[in-house]
Amino acid sequence: MARHLVRRLVVALVLVVGAASLVFVLLHAVPGDPVRVFLGDFATEEQIAAVRAKLGLDRPLLVQYLDWLGGIARGDLGLSLAQQNMPVSRLIMERLPRTLEIAVVSILLGLIVGLPIGIMAALRRGRPEDVGLTMSSLLTLSIPAYVSGTVLVLIFAVWLRWLPASGFVSFVDNPVRHIQLLILPCVTLASHVAASIARMTRSSMLETITQDYVRTARGTGLSERLVLLRHVLRNSLLPVTTLVGLQAGNLLGGAVIVEVIFAWPGLSTLMFQGISTHDFPVVQGCVLVISSLFIVITLLVDIVNGTLDPRLSQGEQA
Repeated sequence: MARHLVRRLVVALVLVVGAASLVFVLLHAVPGDPVRVFLGDFATEEQIAAVRAKLGLDRPLLVQYLDWLGGIARGDLGLSLAQQNMPVSRLIMERLPRTLEIAVVSILLGLIVGLPIGIMAALRRGRPEDVGLTMSSLLTLSIPAYVSGTVLVLIFAVWLRWLPASGFVSFVDNPVRHIQLLILPCVTLASHVAASIARMTRSSMLETITQDYVRTARGTGLSERLVLLRHVLRNSLLPVTTLVGLQAGNLLGGAVIVEVIFAWPGLSTLMFQGISTHDFPVVQGCVLVISSLFIVITLLVDIVNGTLDPRLSQGEQA
């Protein structure tokens, strides 16, 4: 297991460097001068040259790339164009915990709701409960997040007035208000996560139940409950953990619509603002952080899967 972990860490490091290089190349391949676009048509050549020199964009591309990699190693992602030359790393560190909070809470809610639904549907295969739960999951997945989020705001904020519609308050400043503002965006995201987890759990359990080792466990006289817990559920969790990792990665970069609807100032909205204002360093830093977090999440999923099924790590070593 230790060798498997070291190998995965090395692969993750290589992927992070590769992601950083890809982000740098793609953003520098975009036509046009980001400084000229940002400053506008009335900027003088002297002003444009001064900003380019301050950001280091007047140097050869290879020098810029090596300098950017060095800055990443030091935690320096450059300066923002749109926000008064504030360090990009500071902006990201302010926004990242807010996006992580939404992602973690949504994943936990999705697991709490999705796992029992998937297990119940698998155990009631072909019965009305299974049909109802499966159809509900499909219906939830077919509704876009901006639609479900808007409907939740309309019901719970406008009609019932139980929760605030949007905004952000720090937990330190007002814990109750912070939790109230967190509910609607998390429920919006968690509904899709729960539906995906329920469908994956159901299909995985139905596939596992038909395996020979499950029939053998039943033949040894184990109770149905022990068979489900020890053999069926444990071996059914491998694709579920993989799905959870993918969902977590998607939430980090794909929660921009929900963050905009609920005015939640997270990392996705920062990247969206950077794209809107042509803030080249901010976009570059956000994409790098999101891709790096996705790689880290994938690493954690591999470790969890290796713990659930040691044959995976043993197979790689072989």
